[in-house]
Amino acid sequence: MKLPKHLAIIMDGNGRWANARGHNRLFGHVRGAKRAKFIIEESARIGIENLTLFTFSTENWRRPSQEVNFLMALLKKQLKKEVRNLVDNDIRFRCIGDISRLPTGVRNQVEETISETAHCKGMNLTFALNYGGQQEIIQATKSLIQKAIDGEITPDQVNEKMMSNELESSFSPFPDLIVRTSGESRLSNFFLWQAAYSEFYVTNIHWPDFQRAELQKALEWFAQTERRFGMTSRQVKMRPPSTTEHGTPQEPLGL
Repeated sequence: MKLPKHLAIIMDGNGRWANARGHNRLFGHVRGAKRAKFIIEESARIGIENLTLFTFSTENWRRPSQEVNFLMALLKKQLKKEVRNLVDNDIRFRCIGDISRLPTGVRNQVEETISETAHCKGMNLTFALNYGGQQEIIQATKSLIQKAIDGEITPDQVNEKMMSNELESSFSPFPDLIVRTSGESRLSNFFLWQAAYSEFYVTNIHWPDFQRAELQKALEWFAQTERRFGMTSRQVKMRPPSTTEHGTPQEPLGL
């Protein structure tokens, strides 16, 4: 089966899952963390090369302080608990987003996990923490502007590839498949630039219930999609689209 080189997941529905069962939202986040551990290990087992989990957005700070504090503590606990397991499974952990705003203890644990797994050669696991797609594009734009001011580039030289390489997430290819759980069909400020040609799979299953069968269902759906990148079906059959390292067409076809 054709697997995506980069699978990205918007893990949604922990709170609704808990409320539907008479529990508070915090219980849902605990179960969601357990589900994330399982999906990480399962993705590595089946051969996914890159997995990105939308863990905490720039907008999530607006939630009640009790919930935010709980999420931060849970993140720290899970990373500390799982770092040895990541190493044993040869999984490299990385992070995108402004982690400077995270509580000191959480930030230190994130940095330690990144350092401890830096030598791993298996699946690349990325957590999007305090991440926003708009903010990532703004930072990349500022960087390009500064390079133009410094005379390193001219405005006419700026193109899609240059912008892509300036993004914080440039170390990984663009996501081939973005999965969102819990039935909501929006990106929620996630991978706005990178999702230009991503396949988007939405399931009504809440994240704590996203088990192996649901992952398999999403991957089977992806395997059957025809990825045209602006081409026609006939062109795809005759000549697969040429792509850059980020998974976008080398040049617009104007079709």
